[in-house]
Amino acid sequence: MTTQYTFVGRQQEAAKMEELRISSRSEMLAIVGRRRVGKTELIREVFAGKIIFEITGIQHAKTTMQLKNFRDKFNQFAKPDIPVKTPSDWQEAFNWLKTWLQNLPGTEKRILFFDEIPWMATPRSMFLELLGHFWNDYASRANVLVVICGSAAGWMIKKVVHHKGSLHNRITHLIHLNPFTLAETEELLRSKGITLERNHILQLYMVTGGIPYYLASLSKTGSVAEHINRLCFEQGGILTDEFGKLFSSLYDKADNHIAIIRALATKWKGLTRTELVKETSLSDGGSINRFLQELEASDFITTVAPFYKKKKETLYRLTDNYSLFFLKFMEDRKNRGAVSFLKIQQSQAWKAWTGYAFENICLYHITQIKKALGISGVATEVSGFVHKGSESEAGFQIDLLIDRADQVIHLCEMKFYDGPFTITKSYEEQLRLRRTRFREITGTRKTIFLTMVSTYGLVENSLKYSFESQLEQNALFEPQK
Repeated sequence: MTTQYTFVGRQQEAAKMEELRISSRSEMLAIVGRRRVGKTELIREVFAGKIIFEITGIQHAKTTMQLKNFRDKFNQFAKPDIPVKTPSDWQEAFNWLKTWLQNLPGTEKRILFFDEIPWMATPRSMFLELLGHFWNDYASRANVLVVICGSAAGWMIKKVVHHKGSLHNRITHLIHLNPFTLAETEELLRSKGITLERNHILQLYMVTGGIPYYLASLSKTGSVAEHINRLCFEQGGILTDEFGKLFSSLYDKADNHIAIIRALATKWKGLTRTELVKETSLSDGGSINRFLQELEASDFITTVAPFYKKKKETLYRLTDNYSLFFLKFMEDRKNRGAVSFLKIQQSQAWKAWTGYAFENICLYHITQIKKALGISGVATEVSGFVHKGSESEAGFQIDLLIDRADQVIHLCEMKFYDGPFTITKSYEEQLRLRRTRFREITGTRKTIFLTMVSTYGLVENSLKYSFESQLEQNALFEPQK
């Protein structure tokens, strides 16, 4: 039976954490996820009253300052008769932890929480190596649960999860904490007494991206426009200067990461690695691969695999909703008056942008789309398709393909609209030609279904039946089991 927790969402993650807490062996749990996604809050909620030692790294601080921080935390939690002085290095610090734990009465599992360890693992500090030694030498046999956490998800995965030294294969469980889904977002809003129509929740999601910290700051009253205005344009809004903090808190040298984000923000359909090198002027070496991996690990960008499976044609797409909104509507606006977003909401630029943002939401809710199509149990591959065309033929792009193992391919169209969407004759002809050309170019013999995902469905006319399957926005709000 799954334990139910009082906080919104994260039920499966919380249940796994509780399972590790009561297991009969020592455990090392790594939790990764982007800034503001709620990692620390989840750990403190699930292990409330059970954490016997907790320390958070200090950003941009040298090893001496990190060790002073450890001294203060050790004195706070261990409460030695004579307060300890600053340890000379991390080896001495972990020896203190070991000695203290050995002398504690009782046999219950001890939980140690190391938060933002990328900030503690300063160059030449040997922090990770000595954490690994602490685990191998003592904690792995002492009924201890070591929880390590960090917002620099790429760093955590490379340096900790795939550590080649003393931490190698020591992580017993990894949790990647993702942004909330639409269902979790709706649940959180309801828990705060905020009632919005689902179309308005979609618009709010387009700006916040389902980041719990952003959503938790909303007041009980207001329209979606007022909520977004308070977050992004009014003085003191938590998202007015979040963009700069977002990347500087994750990467020591964030300029290259931001350059990639800016390039992708100008090309809604995505860019290949080769195109990114050209757009950003970054060197065509291993560094750009690392930047891309780090951004993807922190849920800022998404890779869209090509249907042909040619790796060089993989598209990188900016899918962090807040970054997209900031770069399009916030960064260059000098007049941030009380009606700033109200003006934006009436513009053609907003209407065009919401169409792209809706596509991102659909890509993030593939599980819900598959469930609504009745194919949850069918093996699938999700990809995109780009045909560049020639002088004699226009190219085209399909942003979402669902390739089923039972010989069916869904060619998905995604439309965000304030009412039922009308299929016109010219649009129907375009879709029919696209399906025909896709079959000819790829040589596929599978059945091809046109699938529409829209906010309020399609206007009732004969052309709506061009689509074999049609989903409305409610399908995206289904809980993810």
